[in-house]
Amino acid sequence: MTGMTSSARPLLNRRLAEFGTTIFAEMSALAARTGAINLGQGFPDTDGPEEIREAAVRALREGRGNQYPPGPGIPELRAAVAAHQQRRYGLSFDPDTEVLVTAGATEAIAAALLALLEPGDEVIALEPYYDSYAAGIAMAGGTRVPVTLRPHTDGGAAAFRLDLDELRAAVTDRTRLLLINTPHNPTGTVLTREELTAIAELAVERDLLVVTDEVYEHLVFDDAAHLPLATFPGMRERTVTIGSAGKTFSFTGWKVGWVTAAPELVGAVRSVKQFLTYVASGPFQYAVAEALSLPDTYFDALRADMLAKRDLLGDGLRSAGFEVYQPQGTYFITTDITPLGEKDAHAFCRALPERCGVVAIPNSVFYDDPDAGRSQVRFAFCKRDDVLTEAAGRLRRLTS
Repeated sequence: MTGMTSSARPLLNRRLAEFGTTIFAEMSALAARTGAINLGQGFPDTDGPEEIREAAVRALREGRGNQYPPGPGIPELRAAVAAHQQRRYGLSFDPDTEVLVTAGATEAIAAALLALLEPGDEVIALEPYYDSYAAGIAMAGGTRVPVTLRPHTDGGAAAFRLDLDELRAAVTDRTRLLLINTPHNPTGTVLTREELTAIAELAVERDLLVVTDEVYEHLVFDDAAHLPLATFPGMRERTVTIGSAGKTFSFTGWKVGWVTAAPELVGAVRSVKQFLTYVASGPFQYAVAEALSLPDTYFDALRADMLAKRDLLGDGLRSAGFEVYQPQGTYFITTDITPLGEKDAHAFCRALPERCGVVAIPNSVFYDDPDAGRSQVRFAFCKRDDVLTEAAGRLRRLTS
């Protein structure tokens, strides 16, 4: 067949021309090729609770979910999501009209942006941001407007914080939506009550929609607390909240996420979602419904375990010479390589597997302006303690 394409016409939609293979795929392939310890992509190296795995097996054997599940998600999972939001945060959602199950949080984000944006709408996102945010905004024809979280020192610990004045100044007459992520990937920032109150007041004042990515809701440390934006005055009716089973239950491959919002917003997201995956993860939906009903002791133990891992890797990174920004949430640590005499995180991460057998992610890929994160590197600490200890030892070779 000839004449199907032209060398003068690019095959990739120009909106997506800046997006190629994700940095996560690139660095995970590098880890596999070199045999390096992969502290780049955010997936645990152990599975979640045995009883939840068995729930998935039971669903498969009993023929539940082996065919197309209902478009909005199985009733059991929608009810479990609603019960979780009520029990944890006092948020009441109707499982039939205000809960939508998605193929992970990534689909939920894409479907929400495609549903709620018109071409030319501006979207304010907290930078550095997860790479799917930029792609989702581009696919919807929106314009992303970054508001950058910047390092500062508070009580002796370096961390990233939001400049509320910068956020307010970023809103224009073309702003349609705020895309908020807390706990925040990659910086580990957990937005405070003061910050969330200001965001809520701004959204109400300027009549903005908000999509809030809360997939790390159960991974908060020290004195931080996760406060859903939908609980703030005026936000219940204008907020699309996104959650996921992958990070909370260590089943990232199951790809089970969800949206909770007012019926009009859920209906809009569902209209798009049905033409993306339609449905997904049938048997796993039954298992996640059981997982959400686990007692609080499970979530407390998860948090304590991840806190210990954060401190284990953080101490190792400091001893290796990195500047460490202490995360309040997620399972990522952002570092600065300047104390090591390095300046370019991308080059540093590409060379790291050969230098010491560890893979990490350069934060510059999460910024519109790569120079803003040029010397920052992200490490994942959702790994076994022995793996973290070995990785820290290898990293110390950089300065030995």
